[in-house]
Amino acid sequence: MQTVPADRADSAVRAEPGSFRDRNGRVFYRGGAVFRGLSAAAVTQWQILSATRFFSRLMREGKLVQTEFLDPATLDLADIGPWAGVLQHATIPFISYPYEWSFEMLKDAALLQLEILRTGLDEDVILKDASAFNVQWVGTRPVFIDIVSFERLAPGEPWVGYRQFCQMFLYPLLLQAHKGIPFQPWLRGNIDGIEPEHCNNLMSLRDRLRSGVLAHVYLQAKLQARFAATTSDIKRDLRAGGFNKELIRSNLSRLTKLVQRLTRRGGRSQWSEYATEHNYTDDDHAAKAAFVDDIIAAHSWGLVWDIGCNTGAYARIASKNARYVVAMDADELAVDRLYQSLKAEANPSILPLLVNVADPSPNLGWRGLERKALPERGRPDLTLCLALIHHVAITANIPIKEFVDWLAGLGSALVIEFVTKQDPMVQQLLRNKRDDYEDYNLEGFESCLAGAFTVKRRSVLASGTRVLYFATPKLLKA
Repeated sequence: MQTVPADRADSAVRAEPGSFRDRNGRVFYRGGAVFRGLSAAAVTQWQILSATRFFSRLMREGKLVQTEFLDPATLDLADIGPWAGVLQHATIPFISYPYEWSFEMLKDAALLQLEILRTGLDEDVILKDASAFNVQWVGTRPVFIDIVSFERLAPGEPWVGYRQFCQMFLYPLLLQAHKGIPFQPWLRGNIDGIEPEHCNNLMSLRDRLRSGVLAHVYLQAKLQARFAATTSDIKRDLRAGGFNKELIRSNLSRLTKLVQRLTRRGGRSQWSEYATEHNYTDDDHAAKAAFVDDIIAAHSWGLVWDIGCNTGAYARIASKNARYVVAMDADELAVDRLYQSLKAEANPSILPLLVNVADPSPNLGWRGLERKALPERGRPDLTLCLALIHHVAITANIPIKEFVDWLAGLGSALVIEFVTKQDPMVQQLLRNKRDDYEDYNLEGFESCLAGAFTVKRRSVLASGTRVLYFATPKLLKA
């Protein structure tokens, strides 16, 4: 097996974030391919799963990651450890996490989990957990990736992943839908999701009358408190009481209808109407699009980041000549709308994510290895940074040099737009603020840019307050 190039991975063998919590297997990379070593118990479960009809059908439909079984004797795994079997998975273009998803993305991921569960029950197979991290995206298509989560359903056994589904899918969606509380900070702050008691504490008496809240939040919180210190065997008691898979199926049906009906609370945000309320003239807008289109067309790009993507206009331009585009914005509603429009287009090459570049997702989890920071998941070949730097410098108070140095550290080519203080948008940001931004000027910006990049092209828009640059880094990716 070939090793992964140094600029594409931490090492030749890299554990998938969170894989060490799974005692039946471990994910590793070789030569850009993704493998999972299986224990003997996991091989048995794989044999059961691969013999089912629903498994091959869901793989054909793209709802399960493409997977094949390999004989470990044919692979060089001496540095990994002995495994009873090995699975090879199709590669996900860019790993993302639930705290980077919009409301509709989390909702669609939840519905995929429920669909897989319902389908598996027909052949007595169930998922042993319900982590939102088990879903990834190919464009706007959710894909379930944790194949070793499937197991044979024993007679009388409950769905043990129910509580986890509530914590990582249902409660976040309920808080956003009923209380207008963004779920992303909660999921970023607690890798295991929202506890039942915490969700219950946020729900009013009126909220408990809403569909699903009483059963899935209030009663779940009370039952958890009641049975926290119990010494009884709950699974045994359920079997003795005649628990069966039809009760699971009924619960899945109710959850599916509940999730389908949930809608995001709030219909407007600061930047969600940018497409119609920006201060560009038509000529400036056309010139900017043409500038980006020329850069995109001049080279076949691999991974492109569009930071501050808003409506995704430039991400769409980039996707015409790029393998994959990650479109990021700090405005959740803007990302949600972009996701829904890309989903309607069935666009397979643009992934919209909720990312605040001034406060991006850090390394999280045990030893900081379970969830990786943005650059560690795949550095871009080209970064688009349009109509953003004034927000970074003035709203987030990040010095221009710091931001330019961070961009240079990505090691990618760069299309960036500088917006001068004479621009109406910058004047709006400075309104009611003391102008302490002495470094925010065209000359200072160009000096910082020239220190880290080689400017290949420069264009002043007709308004005179916005300047576009195409630049390549002076230092190659580390």
